[in-house]
Amino acid sequence: MHIVAIEGVPYAWLNQLQSIHAHVFNGANLPLAKLESKEGLLCLFAVENEHIIGFKLGYTHPDGVFYSWLGGVHEGMRGQGIASQLMKKQHERIQLLGYKIVRTYGRNVRKAMLITNIKHGFDIVSTFIDDKGRHKIIFEKSLL
Repeated sequence: MHIVAIEGVPYAWLNQLQSIHAHVFNGANLPLAKLESKEGLLCLFAVENEHIIGFKLGYTHPDGVFYSWLGGVHEGMRGQGIASQLMKKQHERIQLLGYKIVRTYGRNVRKAMLITNIKHGFDIVSTFIDDKGRHKIIFEKSLL
C-alpha cells in the first residue's frame, strides 16, 4: 500500500473516489461540483494494486484553518491502521503548506473515527446540531 497526495480535484481518480465514498457513506454521492468548489482541496488516497482502499479529503476553511472534511477506509481493509496513516500524512502535508490548526467534525455514530481523532492529538472544542438535526463534535489539533 502507498499513499497518493493530490492538490486540487483528483480528476484521474474520480471514479474510484466516487466508488469508495459510496461504499463508506452508505451509497451517498460526492458531486464533482462540490469537490471543485473547495478552496485548497487536498486529497490523500491509500492505494493498493492501483485501487483506492482509503481516502482523506480536506480544504481551507474560510477562517484559514485546514478542515479535514471526509475520509474512510474500505470495510474489508479496516483495522489495519490505514486511517491513521492517512491522517498522519495529511497533517505532515498541511503543516508544510503553512497551516497551524486542523479541524474536523465527528459524530457519535462513528466511534472508531472519534477514537482515532483523540489518539492523534485532537481536542474536543465544541459541539453543534447540523442542518439535518445531527449532533456533531468539533475537534481541533494544533500543528505547532
